[in-house]
Amino acid sequence: MAGLAVKVNMVAALRETRKSAFPDPVAAAVLAELAGADGITVHLQADRLDIQDRDVRILRQTIQSKLILEMASSTEMVGMALDIKPDHVTLVPEKRVEFSAGGGLDLVVYKEEIREIVETLQNSGIPVGILIDPDPEQLKQAHRTNAKIVELHTGAYCAAKTSKTRHQEFLKMLDAVKLAHKLNLNIKAGHGLCYKTIKTFKGLGEIDEFSIGHSLISRAVSTGMEKAVREMIDLIRTL
Repeated sequence: MAGLAVKVNMVAALRETRKSAFPDPVAAAVLAELAGADGITVHLQADRLDIQDRDVRILRQTIQSKLILEMASSTEMVGMALDIKPDHVTLVPEKRVEFSAGGGLDLVVYKEEIREIVETLQNSGIPVGILIDPDPEQLKQAHRTNAKIVELHTGAYCAAKTSKTRHQEFLKMLDAVKLAHKLNLNIKAGHGLCYKTIKTFKGLGEIDEFSIGHSLISRAVSTGMEKAVREMIDLIRTL
């Protein structure tokens, strides 16, 4: 059964709108764990737009599941990862030029740079994943970097406006999952997934984990964090 990693950046974003001490993303992470989440994801951005260094350090000391650090492929962030020692890192694009067409990191252009970062982190005992489009060439390049994990960007599927486009995007996801499995990569999926779109992934047992943030945190505003997490876990268990 696939796991659930809860991304808590939106909690920090709400806090930062008032530069307040609350809501606390660490507290939200603990509640997510109590509800059964398999991991906590944070994206530490270069501009510290929401999650702050202190949040990541406290999370590293606090949570009992696993800490997943999303980060850009920069010298600064590599240093942070080596210092904090998350359970694994996911490399994501931040600069406009790093984005591929579907929102993932463009490995066709940046494969050499990414390969060096993957080697540095994995030689230090930190498994590395890469957020990529569900595209065969991007997957092949990810495999060549020796990364352990790929996170397939589900944004194009989730944002599709017509049933035809949605079906086409899902077929791309399906082919990408099969290819990633053939390449012996651990497979995550995320970005834009919600309580409705998650149901489409029924039967794709090759996916090891779903990474979900915005829709889950949005529901938590109304229902509470633990209930929102449990509802998502229940949906994933039916896949």
